[in-house]
Parts: sequence; C-alpha cells; structure tokens
Amino acid sequence: MAHEDDRRCTRCGIPLSRYNTDPRCAACTRAAGNERAALPSLPEHVWQNPAVTAALADWDFGTAFRLIRQAASLRQEDMSVITGLSQSFLSTLESGTRRLLNIDKIIPVLERLGVPPHVAPIPVPGSAAQNRPQTSGTQPTLLPTPGWESPLDIAKRLNATTSSNTDPATVAVLEQGVTDLVDRYETEGPHRLAPEAVDLRNFIQGRLDGRQPPRQRESLFRLAAQASGLLGYMAVNAGREAVAEAYCKEAEELAKGIADLELIMWIQGTRSLNAYYAGHYDQAVRWADAGLEIDPDHPQAIRLESNGRARALGKLGDRSGAERAIAAAEELSSRHLVPVGLTSCISFKPYGMARTLANAATVHVSLANAPRVLAYADAIDELVEQSDSAWSQALVRLDVATALLAGPRPDVEHAMVLGRQVLEAGGGPPIRSVVQRAGELHAGARSWQDLPAVREYGDALRSWQAAPQTRDLAKSAKMTRPTEQTRGPADAAHSRPGRISSQPSTQHH
Repeated sequence: MAHEDDRRCTRCGIPLSRYNTDPRCAACTRAAGNERAALPSLPEHVWQNPAVTAALADWDFGTAFRLIRQAASLRQEDMSVITGLSQSFLSTLESGTRRLLNIDKIIPVLERLGVPPHVAPIPVPGSAAQNRPQTSGTQPTLLPTPGWESPLDIAKRLNATTSSNTDPATVAVLEQGVTDLVDRYETEGPHRLAPEAVDLRNFIQGRLDGRQPPRQRESLFRLAAQASGLLGYMAVNAGREAVAEAYCKEAEELAKGIADLELIMWIQGTRSLNAYYAGHYDQAVRWADAGLEIDPDHPQAIRLESNGRARALGKLGDRSGAERAIAAAEELSSRHLVPVGLTSCISFKPYGMARTLANAATVHVSLANAPRVLAYADAIDELVEQSDSAWSQALVRLDVATALLAGPRPDVEHAMVLGRQVLEAGGGPPIRSVVQRAGELHAGARSWQDLPAVREYGDALRSWQAAPQTRDLAKSAKMTRPTEQTRGPADAAHSRPGRISSQPSTQHH
C-alpha cells in the first residue's frame, strides 16, 4: 500500500498507524464527539414554520435543511457543522439529487439540530413531557402506556448492538498485514520485522477494545492470536526465551477463545521450538506432545513430529523415538496434500515435505548418523538451492558439515570449507538457529583444532560473530555437540555442478 506511512490525522496532523483506516486519530474522534454537546441551538421560530414541519413530516430532509438555513440565516457551511454532514452531501440533498434515508444517520442529525419532539418525523431523545402529544386548552394529556420503551430506545439499542468499530475492509487489511509479515520474514528477519508486528498487534488490540458483531470479533481474535504467535516465533529466533513464551501464552489464550485448534497446535510447535533452542529438550517434547494430543492426524502434526519431537528426542539420544517421530511425519505428509517445496519456517500452513526432510537431517546430526544426514540433504538439495531461504540453505549446509566430522573417517577440511562458505554468504538475517549451529560445528571440530582449516574456520566464525545482533545471539545460543554413538562410515552424496557438494574431498584418519 503506497505512501501509507505518510498518512496523518486530518484534524491534528499526527502520524496514523499503517493499519488505521480512519481519517482521524482516536483522540480527535473523541474530541469531535465532545464538540457535539456544544453545538448552537436554532431559533424557536424555525420550528413554527409550516413549510419546515411539512418537509420534515414528508422525510424530505433536503428541503427541510434548506428552509431551516434560510429561516435561521445560516450558510451551508454552518449547517454542515451543526448536522455533521459534509457540505457536498448537504448540497446534493438540497438540490434533490440525493435523499437521506438511513435511520442511523437521520437520528443523530435530528438530535444535533435540536428538532422538537412534536415536529420530528420519528421520536428523538427527551423527557416524557417532551414526548407527549401537544395539547391545547383543557384537553387531557395522553400518557404513554407504562412499561413500554419508545421506538427510539429500541432503535438505539439495536444500533449499539450491531455497531462496530471495525468494518470488513479493515479486517481484510489486517489479514493482509499478517500475510505480509510471513512472506517477508525469511528475507528481513526478526530484528527488522518485530516492530511492524508489534504495531500490527497493538492496532488489533485497539479494535478489540471496541464493539463488533460476533463474526468480526472472531476474526479479530484470530488475527490477534496470529500476530502474537508471529511475535513469539520471532522472539525464539532472536534468543528471547521469556518473551517468546509470554507471546505464545497470549496467542494460545486468544486461540482458545475462538476454539481455533489448528492455530493452538501451531503455537505448541513454536513453544517446542523455544524450549529446543534453550536446551530444554524434555520440555520441547512435552510441548510437541501437547499439540499432538489435540489431533495427531492433523496436517499441523507434521511440524510437531519432525520439528518438535524428533529433533528434541535426537538431542536426548533417543534414537528409536526420534526415528519413529520422523516416520510419523513422513507418513502424515503422504496422506495430506502438502507443498513439495520449501515452505516459510514461520508460515501457519502445514510443513512441506522439503522442510520435514531438512528436520530429519538435523535429527541424524544429533544421532551422529552421517550417512542418513547426507542422504536427506541430497534428497532436498535441489529444492533448497532453488528456494529464496538463505536460512534453510545455511542450516542444511551446516548439518552436512557437522555430519562430515562424524564416523571413523571424518572429512574435516571439507566440513570447514562448507562452514566458511556459509559464513561468507552471511546466512541471511541473523537468527539463533544459524548462529547456534555455526558454533556447534566449531565445537565439533575441537579435536582437530591444530589443523589450518579448523583455525581458519574459527577465525571466520569470530569475525562473523562480531556483528552486534549476531554477537548477542551467540551469547544466548546453547552450544551442544552431537552425541557420540552409532558412528558409521559416511556415505558419499553425489555432487552437482554449481552446488556445494557433501562428497568428502579427502579422507583423514
């Protein structure tokens, strides 16, 4: 949406939120409401003019407004201020090219004009005495039947019940805002997008503080839960564990309020991710299990099995449990229609097959099963290379590099070359997972620290970690080494022209 950042309040000139579709800020909207109480009253003789009363009785408001202006010696601009209608709209009413028929607009206009009850074509607010029929002489006054509401009271209650501070167009803008954050996330990263996500979340909260019909309110609850969920995921990648959990808790409660079980499963997956990168692998499994208990056959369960259970169980050294979780994720992927390519890591949609297999490779890094790591990496190599995800490219290469250090015949030099190439490419905007795995690769090569290739990678790593955001992430990252079990000979993956091969270049004993 072009130039939305330049929008300002038409009353006071302060900048408006990019999501605010109103022309004025909230303070000026309230001030405008207060000004109505100070509107001038029209002379009494206006309401004694037979032409005025006849026009009002016929609901011919254009003629009535023109006659009222003339009787009170008002300009059209003055009438616009009193009625709250734009001058251009008043002009079309008075010329007869348009008519005022909307009861929601007519009632406040009659109130602002101060039309007496005996002249108004419909009831207007006032005391019981004002609403009685006018009498003359000693004719008895007819009182309304006790206990009945006036038509105006009923109309005002209905208007209050069905009124909304959020129209469908605003909901559509907010939905696009969520989609936009997801689409831009892997290119711009959490540090750049978090302020926009906070702005979106706060604007949605401002809408929730008002009144909406049930369907619009449900949409706002879902949007608020999604915005908090995105902020929780961003906080995980930024190394803010406590903040991530707070956002996830908020998102979960909002999603529960509208019984959005799919979104709750996604949130539990993000909580599992947070616990995983904090090194709390048992808790990561528990959060994933909590999501799977909702619906183990749902497409969201693919992420919970592969990114949640499998990776955490791999870190815990539970080989059979991790492999069962991977198998469950692959079986679910075959039963559901999921994307083949690499989906965005922060997307609310189910995991695509490529991302599931990338997680499987990470699991086998923890299990020190180099052949399986290289096999999975080779299976998704083309999809990863064709994607725009610098993070996925970096993470898969770092997994391959770490796998090359495993087994009885580690290829240290090739591993360090892959690691340096990731650092030289930048790895995308700094996030915790890339920083952590780059550090783990260095820790895994500690046994060969006297080799020039390892020293060169260490120097490149320190230089890469010197950037402020990367340095902060490196401090928060929990560096762990792959478990020392079931090491076997590395199976060579086929190299392809123009790609970084996982084929060992030389064998070191």
